[in-house]
Amino acid sequence: MDYKKSGVNIKLGDDASKVLYQAAKQTFKNRKGDIGELIVPFDDFSGLRVVDISNLPKDSVMSMGFDGVGTKVEIAQRMNNYRTIAFDLFAMVCDDAVVRGGEPILIGTVLDVNSLSKDKKSNIEAIKQLAEGYIKAAKAANVAIINGEIAELGNLVGGYGKFKYNWSAGLIWFAKKNKIFTGREIKLDDSVVVFEEKGFRSNGLSLVRKIFKKNFGDNWHNKKYRGKKLGNLVLTPSKIYSQAMVNIHGGFQTKGTCKIHGVTHITGGGLPEKLSRILKPCGYGAKLDNLFEPCKVMQYCQKLGKIKDREAYKTWNMGQGMAIITPEPEKVVKQAKKIGILAKIAGEIVKDKKIIITSQGIFNKRKQIIFK
Repeated sequence: MDYKKSGVNIKLGDDASKVLYQAAKQTFKNRKGDIGELIVPFDDFSGLRVVDISNLPKDSVMSMGFDGVGTKVEIAQRMNNYRTIAFDLFAMVCDDAVVRGGEPILIGTVLDVNSLSKDKKSNIEAIKQLAEGYIKAAKAANVAIINGEIAELGNLVGGYGKFKYNWSAGLIWFAKKNKIFTGREIKLDDSVVVFEEKGFRSNGLSLVRKIFKKNFGDNWHNKKYRGKKLGNLVLTPSKIYSQAMVNIHGGFQTKGTCKIHGVTHITGGGLPEKLSRILKPCGYGAKLDNLFEPCKVMQYCQKLGKIKDREAYKTWNMGQGMAIITPEPEKVVKQAKKIGILAKIAGEIVKDKKIIITSQGIFNKRKQIIFK
């Protein structure tokens, strides 16, 4: 008996780590000349990587955030396509950082896999696909990847198909203390601008999987809808908004282009819960009567599952991945467009603490739903 026969292939693990490290090295240039530039005294995949922070201004603050992809990894497994899942992972941590007024800087990840080889076949090609997405997602978020940890955990990691894995990340972000959002900056008659999201992001996928499996069986991912496989539609990568928000609000060392009073990332709990959370300190509510429609596959899922609009807005993003509270909505929409994000003025902040949404769901379209 040896370590390899127990399910852990050290040689293959080293090869996989090198793939991720080479991908990570390509992201170091994203922070070159800026806060978070990586210094690499020893250039090997297990070597030291540090950041010089000796000249930070007195009002500098740093924090961290952690998240994972969730059950969306199973969709990638079903479609045998791992090229975009890094966008979902990076969106979860980077877009959470800008909610507080921070600038995402460095990401570290942990990839837990069932096995790097199954039935004598290596999963190194899947690792290479993850690495391909790694590089592109880091560029979209303007972050550098400081590591790429891999662990073979055997049956502790489940999933679909031969490459079973779970992916999580930690993010370091920096901010100026006087630019951190507290919720108290929000004023009556501020506008709410929303950024369009064309997929599910990384939330509510357990319900999506349950609905499609109930209607089409275990191979639901191969079912065609509007000429495309359902699995590919559900796998649509999350839009990463953080770089756009850093440009609009201003980063750690740069000035913004618009006045921003608050930001919320539409993930678990949906728009009503996320807006309520950011509005709690100021005691206001919001009236939203001009939201984006949810994507077609989301509407289809809502119809098949008979998910009421109220529940849908509490579970999915329903077409908006981020909401920005601002006294300069037209400027925000214009700036977002320059960066390739479709945005619109969705409504305004009101005195009543309720969140009032004019639904774009399929059962109560254009009717108001009130969330207290």
